[in-house]
Amino acid sequence: MSVVLVVNSGSSSFKYQLIDMRSERVLATGLVERIGDAQGRARHTVHAQADPEVGAESATAEIERRIPDHTAGFQAMLDAFAEHGPSLAQHAPIAVGHRVVHGGARFFAATPIDDLVEINIDELSVLAPLHNPGALQGIRAARRAFADVPHVAVFDTAFHQTMPPEAYTYALDRELAERHRIRRYGFHGTSHRFVSEAAAAYVGRPVEKLRQIVFHLGNGASATAIDGGRSVDTSMGFTPLEGLVMGTRTGDLDPAILLHLQRRAGLGVDDLDRVLNKESGLLGLAGANDMRDLVARHRDGDEAATLALDVYLHRLRGYAGAYMAQLGGVDVISFTAGVGENVPIVRAGALDRLAFAGVRVDPERNEKAPRGEIARISADDSDVTVLVVPTDEEVEIARQTLAVCS
Repeated sequence: MSVVLVVNSGSSSFKYQLIDMRSERVLATGLVERIGDAQGRARHTVHAQADPEVGAESATAEIERRIPDHTAGFQAMLDAFAEHGPSLAQHAPIAVGHRVVHGGARFFAATPIDDLVEINIDELSVLAPLHNPGALQGIRAARRAFADVPHVAVFDTAFHQTMPPEAYTYALDRELAERHRIRRYGFHGTSHRFVSEAAAAYVGRPVEKLRQIVFHLGNGASATAIDGGRSVDTSMGFTPLEGLVMGTRTGDLDPAILLHLQRRAGLGVDDLDRVLNKESGLLGLAGANDMRDLVARHRDGDEAATLALDVYLHRLRGYAGAYMAQLGGVDVISFTAGVGENVPIVRAGALDRLAFAGVRVDPERNEKAPRGEIARISADDSDVTVLVVPTDEEVEIARQTLAVCS
């Protein structure tokens, strides 16, 4: 049995999946949340065929009790496995893989966790204060709960460590940038790697032979130029704020705007952080950050929704063109994540002016692309293959974890 437990920890919650890597079948998923609150909650789902007693349908159990810290959270998870299955005695994980958002310039690949790696993750919290501390709490609790198996950190930033210096270097005072570790790191790397490899397998060509652009479009969004399986440029930078227009984030912005808002609107650092990360993007433009709502309003003639969609697509087209230039052409373009997989108007609009470069989307294939599976949406005469590729970051984390432990 090659079972891997994948854990994605935040400051007050963690998600988990138990995956049988022989078939990459998910046996169980769960969420433990409201850690540290007066009343915590745990939800545990046993997937069909993982446990013979479950039957044909998945079964979900929920509990509510106080969960004071991540250690208690992992105990709640273990209790759920013991009570509802699948049995961890029969499906014992051979390793635990942990999602860690920021690996800085220190981690280039999935890394076995020891005390020194924990220290490094802690030190890198200055670059990801909303993510790394929670991941570290989860790692420490998981290492206590599963003390006899290896633990592996899989970093969102690691895939992008192949970017060349000209792609990751900001034109900032060099000494100042080095002192404060300011450079472009990139994020969503686990998804970009999974999708680019899945796309290569689908078209039947080695990933090393392909020039690809992957659009990971969810509430957070990023684009990556991938040459021969290696990230050579990506839209997110020092933080996940840079790049594409997102649900609540601005994406690319003239930095002088921040100085202007500070001087003329009296906004402090915390105010600016809130505006840029939580009150901008599609939400700031149209009052909603759910693309489905915006598309419906756009079709009803709502001017604010139409402008928001136009701004969103304008930025996508800009990055598509830029990355085609950086790659010297492109073989495959893939769309993934919530918006990328489910909103045809976004896929069509992102590429509708690239026919000059041999990119042609088939309208019917685009509209009828089946959900939950890879689908080609490019026309037969398109020089570039355009795909919809469902992402699976948990399986990718499990793959990398297993590879490290093999």
